[in-house]
Amino acid sequence: MSGGLFGRLGLDRPELRAWALYDWANSAFSATIVTAIFPVYYLEVACRGLPPAVATQRHALATTLALIVVALLAPGLGALADTRPLKKRFLGTFMSLGVLACAGMAVVGDGDWLLGAALFALANIGASGSFVFYDSLLPHVARPDEADRVSTAGYALGYLGGGLLLALNLAWIRFPGAFGLPQSGAGATLPVRLAFVSVAVWWLLFALPLFRRVREPPSGRAPAAEGALRGTVRQLRDTVLALRHYRQAGLLLLAFLVYNDGVLTIVRMATIYGKEIGLPRDQLLLAILLVNFVGVPCAFFFGTLAGWIGPKKSIQGALVLFVGIGYLGFRLSTAWEFYLLALLVSMVLGGTQALSRSLFASMIPKSKSSEFFAFFAVAEKFAGILGPAVFALLIALTGSSRAAVLSIVVFFVIGGFLLSRVDVEEGRRAAQEADSQGAAAA
Repeated sequence: MSGGLFGRLGLDRPELRAWALYDWANSAFSATIVTAIFPVYYLEVACRGLPPAVATQRHALATTLALIVVALLAPGLGALADTRPLKKRFLGTFMSLGVLACAGMAVVGDGDWLLGAALFALANIGASGSFVFYDSLLPHVARPDEADRVSTAGYALGYLGGGLLLALNLAWIRFPGAFGLPQSGAGATLPVRLAFVSVAVWWLLFALPLFRRVREPPSGRAPAAEGALRGTVRQLRDTVLALRHYRQAGLLLLAFLVYNDGVLTIVRMATIYGKEIGLPRDQLLLAILLVNFVGVPCAFFFGTLAGWIGPKKSIQGALVLFVGIGYLGFRLSTAWEFYLLALLVSMVLGGTQALSRSLFASMIPKSKSSEFFAFFAVAEKFAGILGPAVFALLIALTGSSRAAVLSIVVFFVIGGFLLSRVDVEEGRRAAQEADSQGAAAA
């Protein structure tokens, strides 16, 4: 098996495949709910009768609220998960919230903008919260020399899984009669609402291997005599202070916060922005589908590229391309430009985020993986907060989304500069020394 397909993909052990399959499971939410179908449904159905810019603003505010909640919850829960065997339990709890919220979207109808926004926010909390603990399992299932390839393989599977379900969703939305679904009248929205239910089922079904195959990592020493809450707060404080001893990881975290703001803003706002400026719905959805399938080989390529030139340089190259993507988004006016934008995003999106994850994992001690990945998640969520918030603010000030799109370029430039200051080898040495000292003390 190690010499076969899975070996070439870097997934030659059952626990690696089970871990990566969660990306396949969760990416159905990213593709159908976050990016492709729900934003259009929210604009056309849930916000029927409202100006498009107002609908876009409310969608952005719902995203902002959800990411704030995750950013507030993640550090404390991450600290607790490192002192007790709770990583998989927390992952399952957040996942269940996301699954139920996606299924609940099937009842959103005409004018239900508040219900739609609330369920969208809850689903985002579930998805983002689960990824805190999913990411924290990476250094426990993959060896240091495997992390880049395993992380990018997870993103590639995510693209493929999300793309396959999205293709099926689009097929029954575009040709409902072929699936025995109503094409007009009161049931005309049923195919779209069934797509939301399909995401819930897909997410739950393909997450099961992780819970069966990936073992709960050993926990650290539980806080003695303090009680769970007080001990968790103390542990969290210690983690904040510990960042001073892992300065390179902290600097990477800061760089990631900045450049990932641009990445997440493009992912979350692209479809609803394209719809707002008048691009046809079918062409928008086909472009998003293109992102998922082109992203599969590109994500694997980034894993190979990291082996050639290192993950840091690979990310820097992607950020240069993202600058061009931001400018193209500002000038966007035709369908073919949106297709070009989608193609460019698909080339660098998965690789950028996957290598950021694996690079950070290589610069933190395993004994604190949940805590540090909670901070990684906070950086990611606060990045996601600022981008949609900028969209909402600039829409309110200008009545258009174009100025907000152009502002994205600034985040890639600043984030790239901060990344250039990260000394990867020094960061890895600090993490290895901490693990060695911990093993000796044990």
